[in-house]
Amino acid sequence: MTDSFSQNCKPPILCIFLFWLIACGIAFISLGNLPLRDFDEATVARVALELSQKSGLDRLLPTIWDKPYLNKPPGLHWIVSFAMGVSQKFQENIDLLPSEFCIRFFPAFLSTFVVPLGGLIQWNLRPKDRISSITTSAILLTLLPIVRYGRMAMLDGTQLSAIAFLWFCLSSIKNNRSNKFNFLGAGFASSFMLLMKAPVVIPALIAALIPLIWEARSKKYTKNLSWSWLFYGLIPGFAWHLWNVFSFGSGAFWMWWGDGAGRVLFEKGSGSELGALVPIIEVLEGGWPWILVWPIGFLGAFLCLDSRWGVWAFSTQIVIAGSILPLKMQLPWYIHPFWLPFSLLCAPPMSWLINRKDVNFCFARKLLSKIPYILSFVGLCLFALSLLLKLNILKWDEGYFYIIFFISIGWLLGALLLLNSKKNIRMIGFIGIVLGSLMGLFFLVSSKYWLWELNENWDVKPVAEFISKFPNENIYIRNSFERPSLNWYTQKRIKSLTNINENKCLALKTTNHWDLYTCND
Repeated sequence: MTDSFSQNCKPPILCIFLFWLIACGIAFISLGNLPLRDFDEATVARVALELSQKSGLDRLLPTIWDKPYLNKPPGLHWIVSFAMGVSQKFQENIDLLPSEFCIRFFPAFLSTFVVPLGGLIQWNLRPKDRISSITTSAILLTLLPIVRYGRMAMLDGTQLSAIAFLWFCLSSIKNNRSNKFNFLGAGFASSFMLLMKAPVVIPALIAALIPLIWEARSKKYTKNLSWSWLFYGLIPGFAWHLWNVFSFGSGAFWMWWGDGAGRVLFEKGSGSELGALVPIIEVLEGGWPWILVWPIGFLGAFLCLDSRWGVWAFSTQIVIAGSILPLKMQLPWYIHPFWLPFSLLCAPPMSWLINRKDVNFCFARKLLSKIPYILSFVGLCLFALSLLLKLNILKWDEGYFYIIFFISIGWLLGALLLLNSKKNIRMIGFIGIVLGSLMGLFFLVSSKYWLWELNENWDVKPVAEFISKFPNENIYIRNSFERPSLNWYTQKRIKSLTNINENKCLALKTTNHWDLYTCND
């Protein structure tokens, strides 16, 4: 690499497109190799299935078990229902359930767009800095939470891509041309979020409008901003919510308050005992290896609030983190929007490690120069761990060896090459870190470990197979909560039973984990 690499006025479209193709590959590998997970995946699948069986205006209002589904808007459910409809045309038996691959396909595909969009956002904020743009996409490509949650039939991966498109549209605004289409695109992205997790649109919009207003104030191009087009783009999202209110009255506000802001702000749910530590732990576990440079990037953005990158990176990180950390109900994936500003902050210091230009991050160049030593030590520790696995000193499954081994080699050798005096060698070192992370992710998603929550409870498929022997019976489960995944595979609702009337209920099967009963009403 030469210095002209970072001075080229054209964005690194080819590199970003390549990263997107790799993201698609990682997203689709063994996508259907594991059953659907409680609760989100199985719920999305059931709602989408019922939508696929509707027609006309009935498709606008989702149901679950033939009752109104008021927990979430149906944006992603519509898309999954479309996939189900297409797949049924290729099935000989239309009574067969849609495959796990079919259900996860579009959520996985849509989640990959955060990779190229993140790189293009960075280019808008740091024009001519090609390496920062490339490293942003590379970071988003290799973050474990983005890969894992993106592959699930959940709203969060697609929602992150929608946030990225929103920020891309607004960060593309220039003072020397018409911006109405930028605002229109931002409005459509916001509408899409209104049709997934509606309350999330508020911090996502605020996070982008703060730097935009700051720029308008400092650069005085307010008169050229076509703000009204933002509201035109919001019309589809608001139209659906108005239709929902018209159809269900006050019950429609459940997704905004009861299951939305009100629930997460004031109700501590299961798994939330640690409070704000839940998202912090998720970041500390899932941010590797880039988390090593995040504090420097965050401080650098704060010290560069007179620059476009500084204002955008700092304000988006603060707003997103500030909207998540105070939540009373905490689940690991609630922090998912955090990863986009995280990558915007981490990319420039990584770019410094490659370029080594003293004018950038001069306040922290001594600290930054120590990062490769820390990462090489982490890589060495992981390599030692992989040897313990290979020698059967640690009795873990063999699949863990390949995941850890390739990550350790990539991080160890890549970090050592980052210490080289030649820029070309340092670039190879960065590529090595990325490749090592990708190989680890490849073996992870190819295995049964990528959806590790399935191991936290009993397997529903054998139970569903047993229940299928009683097609005409109303069956209840005892000593277990109602599991949407079991409902999905049995195609009937298996409600949890607490009180047993032995005169009305007959035990079908009892185990250490669950009991099945058939009961007269």
